[in-house]
Amino acid sequence: MLKIHERDLDILARTIYGEARGELNHPAGGMQSLQAVAWVIKNRAKMVQFSPYIHKVCMQPWQFSCWNMNDPNRKTLLETSFEDKVYRACFLAATQVLFDSTIDCTKGANHYHSTRITAPYWAMGQTPTTTIGHHIFYKL
Repeated sequence: MLKIHERDLDILARTIYGEARGELNHPAGGMQSLQAVAWVIKNRAKMVQFSPYIHKVCMQPWQFSCWNMNDPNRKTLLETSFEDKVYRACFLAATQVLFDSTIDCTKGANHYHSTRITAPYWAMGQTPTTTIGHHIFYKL
């Protein structure tokens, strides 16, 4: 069961920013791409093998690369603020998903990867639920 913590909205918005900020201006992505990353996180928080807290799902080691200590995005996502219009869009997407103001465009996905990489081991043999922008989504 999903639980809401005061850190969830901030950490979710920063995770979206770190994982998908380049998607906002993608013709096949846009706001839906930002929401899709948030839906994957929210869908994981509903699963027993993950924490019911959004911020813990986001920051679980090796789940969302932007939070890895060696990831160059980490510093950027920690330093961003509302002065950045893309971060404001990420915050809006986080708010919409966290409070169910938008439908799950991922069709229940709990994993995704970029179209720019070779599919990870966990995607082998899996059928994607959808592709949005540069991300392919899966329900495992």
